[in-house]
Amino acid sequence: MASPKITVIGLGYLGATHAAAMAELGFEVLGLDIVPEKMRKLEQGHAPMFEPGLEELLRAHVAGVEGSSGRLRFTDSWEEIGAFGDVHFVCVNTPQKHGEYGCDMSYVDSAVESLAPHLHGPALVVGKSTVPVGSAARLAARIAELAPAGAEAELAWNPEFLREGFAVQDTLHPDRIVVGVAGPRGEALLREVYATPVAEGTPFLVTDFPTAELVKTAANSFLATKISFINAMAEICEAADGDVVKLAEAIGHDDRIGRKFLRAGIGFGGGCLPKDLRAFMARAGELGASEALTFLREIDSINMRRRAQMVEMAREALGGALLGKRIAVLGATFKPDSDDVRDSPALNVAGQLHLQGAQVTVYDPKGMENARAVFPTLGYADSALDAVRGADVVLHLTEWSEFKELDPAALGDVASSRHILDGRNTLDPVPWRKAGWTFRALGRPTL
Repeated sequence: MASPKITVIGLGYLGATHAAAMAELGFEVLGLDIVPEKMRKLEQGHAPMFEPGLEELLRAHVAGVEGSSGRLRFTDSWEEIGAFGDVHFVCVNTPQKHGEYGCDMSYVDSAVESLAPHLHGPALVVGKSTVPVGSAARLAARIAELAPAGAEAELAWNPEFLREGFAVQDTLHPDRIVVGVAGPRGEALLREVYATPVAEGTPFLVTDFPTAELVKTAANSFLATKISFINAMAEICEAADGDVVKLAEAIGHDDRIGRKFLRAGIGFGGGCLPKDLRAFMARAGELGASEALTFLREIDSINMRRRAQMVEMAREALGGALLGKRIAVLGATFKPDSDDVRDSPALNVAGQLHLQGAQVTVYDPKGMENARAVFPTLGYADSALDAVRGADVVLHLTEWSEFKELDPAALGDVASSRHILDGRNTLDPVPWRKAGWTFRALGRPTL
């Protein structure tokens, strides 16, 4: 039997990676997006965002790129998508609603409304976007209503668990595959699609719709809780003059707790954790279960407080006043190995300092263009050395490996004064102090 043909709707961070990975697994793939500029980039084998390994994967499979398999093509025609695909992955964005905690479902709804009328034969529509629980049942009913194929057009929910910086690895070798299905046909098709990772030993979990929808938000809420827990401990350590890094190491040895996500700093950001947390709270309220998630409000609050604390530490280092002071910020993205600045704590701190009168110069290895688009009024430098030149204080806010390799003496020669604040607890204080820097980090003793 021929392999199922796959379409991917929405070619942003999730969709572009998923489309390239499906082609890598041997499937014929057709991708659709409504942003012409993004499509042009993809058609040339270029990734629309920085993600390690993605461009190489695209170039290996995009039709028309020299030496490629030709298994990955792109279109802007819903009719072509409907006629081509057996399995349609919906990978569009679900941002936070403007001025609200809830999730904006308009892109997902629009994708389903555009696709369903073109489903004339047996098809499986697979949601990958993170949506409020209850959405899948509503969308399944809408597909049944709109699709000429009727009951032959089914829905499944298959949440994504991509970590930015590791997205290619996470798609080709996932740590688990979760599928929410309405019947055996959806399960069988998805087992076929994911046969390679399943053969490698990846667990394949079959659930109902609501459970599949809840998995991603539950996982993100747990990780956010862990990060905010250690940041709350950092606040206690600051008050009691303890060392949160040693504390995290000591509790992390307990395998019930584990070491991951226990590094205190300026907290989490990005396009997923903050919005997923807030949408989860909003949905729980709609379901009449808001009390179950009231603790998430405090998790969010601890997280945002760390950003404010970093601004205060900069003010203290400058003798109490920010106005006119020169500040170097190392890092703009919300995490390393990504060019994503969505809800980035680093950029948020840089922006707050700027708004309070400081002259802020930012350097980031990959996020400069996106940072400039969000905060055009900040200063930007082409290297860490240039950013630090003339600075009264240096803030390390994204843990790029490049920053661990910096030479404290060389930076000290160009800085106006040697103050460094480590907002990520990843720099070794010893060489910095040896080079004459005052070194402070969140939740750690000053000496």
